[in-house]
Amino acid sequence: MGRGRVELKRIENKINRQVTFAKRRNGLLKKAYELSVLCDAEVALIIFSNRGKLYEFCSSNSMVRTLEKYQKCSYGALLDAGRPILETQNNYQEYLKLKARVEVLQRSQRNFLGEDLGTLNTKELEQLENQLESSLKHIRSTKTQLMLDQLADLQQREHMMLEANKALRRKLEETCAQSAPVRLAWENSGGQANPYNNNRQLPPQSEGFFQPLAGGLHMGYNHVAQDEVNVASFTTQNVNVGYMHGWML
Repeated sequence: MGRGRVELKRIENKINRQVTFAKRRNGLLKKAYELSVLCDAEVALIIFSNRGKLYEFCSSNSMVRTLEKYQKCSYGALLDAGRPILETQNNYQEYLKLKARVEVLQRSQRNFLGEDLGTLNTKELEQLENQLESSLKHIRSTKTQLMLDQLADLQQREHMMLEANKALRRKLEETCAQSAPVRLAWENSGGQANPYNNNRQLPPQSEGFFQPLAGGLHMGYNHVAQDEVNVASFTTQNVNVGYMHGWML
């Protein structure tokens, strides 16, 4: 006489339920092993009890590799098909974030320029004022440092030029000191041999060639007394007496 058909429903008795789970679990693991050996199939079996305890069987060396293979075969097509949509959604979300950030930056820039201040409250205006003061201090500090650097550079250049000027002056003084004996000897020899020396005596001029004008300088007609004219004529005649030209001989 065979056994009757067992009705498939939850076993209410806890002990019977645990005994039935243990028996059927072992049988299922045995069947999985037999299937992998007889048919040369890759079998993976995972069982969780009602308490969350794990029971597993894998015919290959790695359960993880078998699960990856299963995931690739089952969900690979769905993932490939849904990847463009997912990328489009991610790109759109990134676009929205960047757009909101650009709007915030543009509004901040307008506020720094003194525009669109009506929508700001007192606290936001104070923060904006503090930011502007901090920026102004930083700008002035940078400007001062730049001017100091330029001043130091100019002072260094001035020092270099002064040193170069001193070196040139010392070189010029050395050159003049070396050439001074030669110039002195040349001047001494030139003063004795030069017949056109500035110190030579000029022949005395006749006192009668240049006669001083008595009574001052008179422009125009010079009145000469008749006696002086007669004296000059008489003197000229006396000088010419006894002189005869060559053609008269």
